[in-house]
Amino acid sequence: MNNQDVRIVNLPPMRVACINGFGDSPEGMAFEKMKVWAAAHKLLEKPYRIFGYNNPDPSAGSPNYGYDVWITVGESVQADGEARIIDFAGGLYAVTRVEVNNPGADIPAAWQQLVKWMETSKYHHARHQWLEEHIGLLGEVGGEQPFTLDLYLPIAE
Repeated sequence: MNNQDVRIVNLPPMRVACINGFGDSPEGMAFEKMKVWAAAHKLLEKPYRIFGYNNPDPSAGSPNYGYDVWITVGESVQADGEARIIDFAGGLYAVTRVEVNNPGADIPAAWQQLVKWMETSKYHHARHQWLEEHIGLLGEVGGEQPFTLDLYLPIAE
């Protein structure tokens, strides 16, 4: 990964609805729940962004872990059902795009490359949330491969 593959982005504050999936393939579970919730709230008729991240992370000895899916929402959207509302403060990120054909190999490898890039850059790791932005509409992401992600590594100068 070289400097052309990484861009520095100041992600602005966002208000998001969050739904969690938990199990041995929580991404699909979380996306399916989010699709139903977002459609019921007519959120898919407006521009939106989709982010996700492990929560909780995988642990040794268990096939189960969690995955949170965020969809950007306006001020009028309220938490209900499985969705909770988060006011995300934003932050500075190193971002790289990955075309995913094999999620179990491509995503961890891209994260490792991005962390290695940071270690040789002028930046250091920051404490705000690591994020994966799913490129495409909610009906297109979280399902069949291949798909595209922008990986957001939190950084500070």
